[in-house]
Amino acid sequence: MTTKKKPGGWLESIKTVVYAGLIAIGIRTVAFEPFNIPSGSMIPTLLVGDYLFVSKYAYGYSRHSLPFSPDLFQGRVFGSLPARGDVAVFKFPRDNTTDYIKRIVGLPGDRIQVRAGRLYVNRVEVPRESLGLYTVEGDGPRITVRRYREALPASPNGQPAPHEILEATDDGPYDNTVEFLVPEGHVFAMGDNRDNSLDSRDMISGVGFVPLENLVGRAEMIFFSVDGSAAWWEVWGWPFAIRWNRLFSAVR
Repeated sequence: MTTKKKPGGWLESIKTVVYAGLIAIGIRTVAFEPFNIPSGSMIPTLLVGDYLFVSKYAYGYSRHSLPFSPDLFQGRVFGSLPARGDVAVFKFPRDNTTDYIKRIVGLPGDRIQVRAGRLYVNRVEVPRESLGLYTVEGDGPRITVRRYREALPASPNGQPAPHEILEATDDGPYDNTVEFLVPEGHVFAMGDNRDNSLDSRDMISGVGFVPLENLVGRAEMIFFSVDGSAAWWEVWGWPFAIRWNRLFSAVR
C-alpha cells in the first residue's frame, strides 16, 4: 500500500520553519538573548568561554534590542534605570555595533573616581575585602593577581550583592583617574578585572559614558561554559572541557 504526500505538504513545512523563526526572533527581542564571553575583562565573575542569558526586558527596549539595531526610534520604551552592581550588555558607544559586557558602577548624577586602585562613588570609598590570590587563565599568559570582594553602595533599585574583582596592581594606567560626573541619560561601567578592562575610565579611546539607549540587557544566568581545552573535533575531550560547576549559575 502506498501513500501520497498531501498537497501543500512542503508549504506547511516552510510555514512551520518561518513561524519557528519568528517565535525565536520574538523571544530574542523581548525576553532573553544568549551571549558568549570572548575576553577576560569580567574575570572572575565571567570567564572566557561562558555562555549566558541576558534579559532584554530588564531596562526596557531601544533600537538596540532589535536584531541589527535598525534606526526605527530613539530612546527607550518602558525604560528603567539599571541598579549599581548590575552586569549589563551594551553596544560600544563609539560604533553602536560591538557588544560589551561590564558592571554598572555609576548612575546619572553620580561622581565616580579611582584613586590608588580604590573605587569612589560620590566621594565615598567603596569597601573591599582581600580574598587572597587568584590565577588568571584562558585570557593570555597565566598570571597571579590579587582578588577582592567589593560592595557597591545602594541605588534607588536596591542594595547590590557584593561582587569579586581582580587587581594586578593599584598603580596601573586606570588606577588613578579624574573625578567623572555621570551625565543624565548615561551610566558608568567598569570591568571586574580592573587592570585588564577597556571601560568607562577611558574617555578618549575606550567606552566612556554609556548612553542608556545603548543598553541591551542585564546578564542573568550562565547556561554553559567551556574552558577551551578541547577543539570542536576532539569529541573525546568535550566532557572534560565543560565547566560543570558553572552551568545554570546566576550572574552576580
